[in-house]
Amino acid sequence: MELLLPEGWAKPIGYANGIAVDPGRLVFIAGQVGWDERQRFASPELLPQFEQALKNVLAVLAEAGGEARHICRLTAYCCDKPAYLAARKELGAVWRRLVGEHYPAMSMIFVTDLLDSPGKIELEATAVIPVG
Repeated sequence: MELLLPEGWAKPIGYANGIAVDPGRLVFIAGQVGWDERQRFASPELLPQFEQALKNVLAVLAEAGGEARHICRLTAYCCDKPAYLAARKELGAVWRRLVGEHYPAMSMIFVTDLLDSPGKIELEATAVIPVG
């Protein structure tokens, strides 16, 4: 996996501008919200929902034989921009605790609502598990 940073660009904080990967097993992870395995939300708040949604992404990836370091793209859909901006430091701490210092190409998209209530954030990911 090669992080792509064009010459002269400032290093991004908390994400990669792009990633190039060698052939491997592609894993596409559907949008995961902050509920448990029984589809129950433990909290209506953004931070615990983010943590659970990220754990759900990692659980699906592990089922394919992958690890957090294999994620090359992550898209987040969030319903509460003020809450997201207020919690960026805490969200980053959750990321580092669960994923470490691996930062894939990421997009954050703010939306008016999610299908599953009281969902505040949904994460979808693409991973490439190296062959061999």
